[in-house]
Amino acid sequence: MEIFPALFFQNLLLYLLSGICRAADTLSSSMTISYGETLVSSGQSFELGFFSPGNSSKWYIGIWYKEFPEIVVWVANRENPLGNSSGVLTIGPDGDLVLLNATTGVVWSSNSSRTEPGSAAQLLESGNLVLKRKDDNTESYIWQSFDFPSDTLLPGMKIGWNLSTGVNRYLTSWKDDNDPSPGDITYRIDNPGMPQFVLRRGSEKIYRTGPWNGIRFSGTGLPPQSIIFKYILIYNNEGLYYMNEASDNSIITRLTVNQSGLLQRFILNKGDFSWTTMYSSQYDQCEEYGVCGANGICKISKRPICECLYGFVPKSQREWDVHDWSNGCVRRIPLDCQRGERFFKVNSVKLPDLLEFSLNKSMSVHECPSECYKNCYCKAYAYSDIRGNGSGCFMWLGNLIDIREFSQANSQQDIYIRMPASELYHKKKTRHVLIFVVSSLLFGILFLGFLIWCLIQRRKEKRGSETNDKDIELPRFDLFTITTATNNFSSTNMIGEGGFGIVYKGTLLTGQEVAVKRLSKNSGQGLQEFKNEVILIAKLQHRNLVRLLGCCLEGDERVLIYEYMPNKSLDYFIFDQHRKALLTWKKRFEIIMGISRGLLYLHRDSRLRIIHRDLKTSNILLDSDLNAKISDFGLARSFGGDQTEINTKQVVGTYGYMSPEYVVDGKFSVKSDVFSFGVLLLEIVSSRKNRRFHHPEHDHNLLGHAWLLFKEGRAWEIVDDISELSPVESEVLRCIHVGLLCVQKLPHDRPTMASVVVMLDNEGMTLPRPKEPGFFVERSCSEADMSTSEERRLTHNVVTMSVLEAR
Repeated sequence: MEIFPALFFQNLLLYLLSGICRAADTLSSSMTISYGETLVSSGQSFELGFFSPGNSSKWYIGIWYKEFPEIVVWVANRENPLGNSSGVLTIGPDGDLVLLNATTGVVWSSNSSRTEPGSAAQLLESGNLVLKRKDDNTESYIWQSFDFPSDTLLPGMKIGWNLSTGVNRYLTSWKDDNDPSPGDITYRIDNPGMPQFVLRRGSEKIYRTGPWNGIRFSGTGLPPQSIIFKYILIYNNEGLYYMNEASDNSIITRLTVNQSGLLQRFILNKGDFSWTTMYSSQYDQCEEYGVCGANGICKISKRPICECLYGFVPKSQREWDVHDWSNGCVRRIPLDCQRGERFFKVNSVKLPDLLEFSLNKSMSVHECPSECYKNCYCKAYAYSDIRGNGSGCFMWLGNLIDIREFSQANSQQDIYIRMPASELYHKKKTRHVLIFVVSSLLFGILFLGFLIWCLIQRRKEKRGSETNDKDIELPRFDLFTITTATNNFSSTNMIGEGGFGIVYKGTLLTGQEVAVKRLSKNSGQGLQEFKNEVILIAKLQHRNLVRLLGCCLEGDERVLIYEYMPNKSLDYFIFDQHRKALLTWKKRFEIIMGISRGLLYLHRDSRLRIIHRDLKTSNILLDSDLNAKISDFGLARSFGGDQTEINTKQVVGTYGYMSPEYVVDGKFSVKSDVFSFGVLLLEIVSSRKNRRFHHPEHDHNLLGHAWLLFKEGRAWEIVDDISELSPVESEVLRCIHVGLLCVQKLPHDRPTMASVVVMLDNEGMTLPRPKEPGFFVERSCSEADMSTSEERRLTHNVVTMSVLEAR
């Protein structure tokens, strides 16, 4: 590119004569932009100008959000910075955008392939800087910044391949916060036959989405479309690219890759002052590329998280025992193509990486397994397109790398792994034995049929309904063991009583202390809650959930056996004037984080996605180290992967913790639990109950009081008098802020538990401003006075257990 000294001084003179600060969205051929001047898009969303990041002495031309100038979304001269701020951006004689330094040397140019003298540059409201013919209002651009992404993907921007030119558009991180030059983290579409996104550090893969399956990328777990944005994949003879478009114009979104190797999507409600992290790559250990090695599968709900696929064993058992899974697994019995083999189905997984494979997009679902049989190198197969009844055929010819299991049934793809017939023999043998046993017992069953029918009828009369034992996957204790452990259910062993039964402390013959919950025989309502609690909690394993050790079902007795919690429940401490001092702020914050992680596990990471529906202080138990454990799942409900909200005709729970939409309309969702968590958080910080709260200046509950103080900048006044709080004031205030975000009136305003954990655990994170909380209505004096007795009555009717002493 030539140097244009005459043009430079001519344009500089024009600027000095104009005497105004430009804020238009267009740069014509007779204009320049220098330090202090900017282009602003027509809707005031984006701004272009000179900037110097952090403590750097280098200068760049970039585009940023006008309301958030610290968020730069595109940089022109990433690899050729200016040494000072004395450069100018202008349009050269050939119509290209050029950045000139103080000596009029060309530092950067748009280098478009077409010469268009007299062209103009415009900053669009989308954040796209375009070069177009003068007075041309079409979208036929000479050049556009969207074709040269930096580290941020904006709505309407494409990343992927132009198959005609071979150009690949992808995201590249900054080197660091002070240097926007391309770093070693990239996010791009790989196209080994079916496209998939891959996040790399240099040439090393650190995360991938899994291949496109016609609806979604198989390992993302995201729905086909979002209420916030819709994403589009174009794959034809001309190009392969991905883009997303806004579904809701009131929400701003961006996708960013940073130098730490994280891909994050941020969202912002227009008018708000801070961004929220919608999701982040590598949010759990199973997101790490190939964490379980070859032929291993990652299951985030299990401990340890890595297992060998069925038919495989660790290559090095010693390494596997110390959780070094890098060498992966090998077959227990080698394949033998001559002896006949079968396929073993693994449900709901992220498909393995496309390393050694073959693909036939036109093959039918019936042809795929037979084609794999014919190829002795075929190790597994899956359908490449899951729309309708499925079509296309992937065949893996080598090791299976980077597989993970998903908990949402039918939300992902299935893979069929080739097995020697002998591997599946014992499964067939088990079926044969079962058939023999069933046949042998058939006549006996028919003979005893009438007697069994009579017994069943009698049991139905006594119990009101029948317990389906096949749903219960727990160790069974006989009634003699339980009565011995509790001294025949002695009243001296009683440690709690609720609407559905009494809780006793017991000691097993092994010396282990347990909590024994005995269902009341007169509680017809409690039977369903008993079955519900057993079926749900038996499938949950997390350090912040109370562990169910077993159950007893004999005669009329229905008994649950839990691990014993020596430090009672949370309300035993925080609402007592003397005992609350034992909970230091450090311990309270640990309890808050424990509850939030347990709730996140229920909502997102457990085998069954669970809504607790009765989260309150008395249902948070404390172990010997005062670690929090969520208990009492009698009212919990599971919901499918595609469900976001459930209606119920019977509202159950505890007033003061239930969300407005649940109390008024009977609608509950994960956001109902988020509301309860927000109440809990504010109660933990203040050591005061929400419904029993009184204030001399108003008749609001605790939520309303906290909201009023927050609006006046006096949120600190809600804090309980704990002596060591001064050094952690910002942490306490952040907890109050998060609590108010959780108790907002409308469910869609409340954050998810994933966002709550991130907000609590990241002190430097900017939090959105909360809106009005639910039930922000002053009570009458009579209502306030009645709250204590009313709460007790309602709690007895709808809550399974209120703790009196240690368990």
